[in-house]
Amino acid sequence: MYLALLKGFASSAGLIVAIGAQNAFVIRQGLLQNHLFITALLCSMIDAALITTGVLGFGQIISTYPLLIEITKYFAILFLILYGAFSLKSAFYKQSAFGLEKNKIMHSRKKTVLLLLALSLLNPHAYLDTVILLGSIASQHPHHEQFYFAIGAISASFVWFFSICYGSKFLAPFLCNPLAWKLIDIFIALMMWGIALAIAINL
Repeated sequence: MYLALLKGFASSAGLIVAIGAQNAFVIRQGLLQNHLFITALLCSMIDAALITTGVLGFGQIISTYPLLIEITKYFAILFLILYGAFSLKSAFYKQSAFGLEKNKIMHSRKKTVLLLLALSLLNPHAYLDTVILLGSIASQHPHHEQFYFAIGAISASFVWFFSICYGSKFLAPFLCNPLAWKLIDIFIALMMWGIALAIAINL
């Protein structure tokens, strides 16, 4: 139970932490102290819905087609290896922190919600990461442990979005430092490869 919870948290955290349009927007909101609660809550709830869909959806599919369990194992391993490689590449080629400290645009509550919905739901990687990848990793666990995997994955999302939203102002020197994101990318790469190795050992 606890292992599934921890694995769900680590898998989700490794995917969420990678800087992208959504995270950059959330960090900007934090730096500007603009609609913090609705920003963090909406991002977390969207992730929770997608993760739940992935875990439950894959659970039902696997119960109908057991052979897919082996296919999803190889898919998850391949994806995690490639994801880690791209994160490592990003660590050495990323040149900036996206100028987070320079964007002073203040959005209304309505515009904030609409922008977050667009950044979250119109991003193909969101579905790939939460629905497909986390769903496939969760399917490697016994059915009774998949619930705990989902709770762990959802918890990582809430922890991450509320932390960067409310902590951005205090962590501004760190978050706006390109070196910090290089270290984060390296950590993500190692985490993804570690999860891939764990799945491979159980093949």
